[in-house]
Amino acid sequence: MNLNKFSSLGLAALVLPAVLLSGSATFAAKTSSKPSALVIEGDQKSVGNLNAPQKGTENSVMKTEPSTLNPITGIDLYNQAVQATVMDTLMERDPDTYEWRPALADRAEQSADGKTITFHLRPGATFSDGHPLTAEDVKFSFDVVFDPKYNAAPKRAYFENIEKAEVIDPQTVKFTVKEKYFGNFETLGTMVVVPKHYYGDAEAGKKINKTILGSGPYLLENYDKGQSLVFAKNKKWWGWNVPQNKGRYNFDRIRVRFIQDENIILETLKKGELDIYDDLFPDAYAQKAVGPEWGKTVFKVKTKNLSPKDYMYIGWNLRRDLFKDKNVRKALTMLMNRDEMIKKFRFGMSLPATGPWYQQSEYADPSVKALPFDPKKAVEILNKAGWTDLDHDGILKKMVDGKKVEFRFTLFYPTKEREKYYVLYQNDLKKVGIDMQLQLLEWNALLKTMDEGKFDAVTLRWGGGSVDLDPKQIWHSASAVPGGSNFIGYVNPEADKLIDQARGELDKQKRIPILRKVYKMIAEDYPYVFMFNDEYVLYAHSNKVAMVKPTYKFDVGSDYWWAAP
Repeated sequence: MNLNKFSSLGLAALVLPAVLLSGSATFAAKTSSKPSALVIEGDQKSVGNLNAPQKGTENSVMKTEPSTLNPITGIDLYNQAVQATVMDTLMERDPDTYEWRPALADRAEQSADGKTITFHLRPGATFSDGHPLTAEDVKFSFDVVFDPKYNAAPKRAYFENIEKAEVIDPQTVKFTVKEKYFGNFETLGTMVVVPKHYYGDAEAGKKINKTILGSGPYLLENYDKGQSLVFAKNKKWWGWNVPQNKGRYNFDRIRVRFIQDENIILETLKKGELDIYDDLFPDAYAQKAVGPEWGKTVFKVKTKNLSPKDYMYIGWNLRRDLFKDKNVRKALTMLMNRDEMIKKFRFGMSLPATGPWYQQSEYADPSVKALPFDPKKAVEILNKAGWTDLDHDGILKKMVDGKKVEFRFTLFYPTKEREKYYVLYQNDLKKVGIDMQLQLLEWNALLKTMDEGKFDAVTLRWGGGSVDLDPKQIWHSASAVPGGSNFIGYVNPEADKLIDQARGELDKQKRIPILRKVYKMIAEDYPYVFMFNDEYVLYAHSNKVAMVKPTYKFDVGSDYWWAAP
């Protein structure tokens, strides 16, 4: 199971709406004498090994168990990884070109004005239980997100611009959109199709959390709570005879074990009990993935591709008085020694992050530079903001409404292996009089804490999202609601205006300068300490798997791996 293709989110992350999907074809855009409509059709030849053996079990790992297997309510990385294994989308991306290609729909059309999008389903497509997949299921997959009987509120922001879905005939569904938006096609094309006959009873459907039914290349065979998931090849999958899927999904089974500790993961890999670990951090690559087994029975890979890159961050709860002053947040950024962290913990394989998405993106303003580590300047900023050591006891304080307030807060984090970053930061903060306490929280408990806004600061990772990114999910004030991805409560009306403007601009070259302004604006508000951007794709694998090449242009492409002789 390849987690990298799901936006490289890793352990501590939430999911961006546009997920990078594996694919292997190009699209056909047909034109007319009038402004052209986008038409995508035609299966392409595979980029995999057409002679790959169809056998064996791929042993994979998740660092955290999915919060639910329900495809309607699940939004975290791990739930989406399960969905991508057993469910289908209407369209998908080519891993070498990033162009669209047909998937569950063999033809798609978007009108020239962008107001309607129509999908034509492949004849004969069924769910893994044999039930026919029709336009009614596609419509249900959209409608259920807005059905108050289901707990799907976190997904609504993704589809808010879609007005309705209409069944034209059993194989055809047409979507009408409210407003022109460059991401409408991607939103619908990457929507997983949920079986109405299985989830259509609202009371029963929202409670189906330990199993999942889809139409994809694998089906769930076993779920051992707290231990593992096992997927078996769906021999009745509609896609086996599609040319572009030849040499793809070659394993008979995929076994996913739940192991949080990275040291245990690497030991399990060396023992031959795992075949892929695709959340390898630079420190593990340099220091832990070493020994006599490496290069013989297990291998580590350091490669580059054009996939969106994730970033680590510390997010401040902007609803707390302590973090409302932008200058205080700037000082907190200047008190993080990112260069030292990169040298000491990441072995020079990362870049100091400069803003609210990965700096390698063409939508990132290249003029924005990472703030340097400068405790002296940071203290000056804090003093100017009213934070001084009033009692000479080593703790910064400020008089607020006649009361003395100390600069103390707690940072929540979900994984022990990243703790060293925050201990280093904690020590540098302590030197200038800021007391940051560290508290480890289990992943689902952390999600609940964030949804309820009961935190001072949280450290996580965001995935890079789509190549053609849309920052609304994380940075628009509309997402600053309970359960929303803007859980820190960042509100900037000018940023909102520009984000909305960019969303309505279909011309990419006109959209780029708009989003660069957004990038600079948010970066200079310091709502996060933007920590690092990855430069490389790092992963490890056993000698039990073989591949065409270590990475495609936009994706590692482990869908095309096979069992080695």
